[in-house]
Amino acid sequence: MLHNRVPHILKRLAAIVLLGLACVAAVHAQDVLRVSAIPDEAPTELQRKFAPLGKYLEKATGMKVKFVPVTDYAAVVESLATGKIDMAWLGGFTYVQSKLRTNGATIPIVQRQEDATFTSKFITANPKIKALTDLKGHTFVFGAPSSTSGHLMPRYFLLRAGIDPDRDFRTVAYSGAHDATAAFVQSGRADAGVLNASVWDKLVEQHKVDPDKVRVFAVTPPFYDYNWTVRGGLDPALRKTLTDAFLRLDPRNPEQKQILALQRTVKYIPTQPENYAGIEAAARTAGLIK
Repeated sequence: MLHNRVPHILKRLAAIVLLGLACVAAVHAQDVLRVSAIPDEAPTELQRKFAPLGKYLEKATGMKVKFVPVTDYAAVVESLATGKIDMAWLGGFTYVQSKLRTNGATIPIVQRQEDATFTSKFITANPKIKALTDLKGHTFVFGAPSSTSGHLMPRYFLLRAGIDPDRDFRTVAYSGAHDATAAFVQSGRADAGVLNASVWDKLVEQHKVDPDKVRVFAVTPPFYDYNWTVRGGLDPALRKTLTDAFLRLDPRNPEQKQILALQRTVKYIPTQPENYAGIEAAARTAGLIK
């Protein structure tokens, strides 16, 4: 009788062991915080900017922090929606897309203080272009199609000024990233373009663009833009730990000053979904979401 029960007992033991291993694997998986960012700059630059911040977040959370690069903006949205990443650096429009994709599950937690009044700069090397109305009939380059500051808001403000890029420009191109847009204009591949103010300032500081050749001829009104967003279902305690870690960053601390400088800010502030209602409205007006 006992002999007949042995296989059954062994099967139950095997099931218990497998269940235990699955639980251990699940706990182990939660020890890694997977972070990504919209690819609005070159991949090497994104990695350089994130490296010290990643180490800081490891200390703050006690977790291993892994940066997960993506190929395009849509991949960040989809990765947040499917739980492949836990947190991402998004533009305002990308956050709106993630909110719609997840029925409001994704949560923006912090933004740089500059992101509450962000702007985009229109640039050209053509001396005949001095105002937005002078763009008609010229070639123009945006950043990525899903970029807030490299496409959506500039397009929205152009439409408000009575200029339809698809109708009034000779050609419209998409460079894919802000630094690439500057390169397009500086090399003469486009008569004019638009990129976010922060990247423009950085390119000038790093002498990667010559302001004597390429100049800013118009600036958009301010709008809400970038933020750090977490996926739906992330442990609320971890979400609070991450939020607090960003808000604690202090420029008086030399190590943290470097982190903030790479992120081009001196302070993070809390943010909330309501801040991006204007971005969603602009996207609907521009026909970029239905």
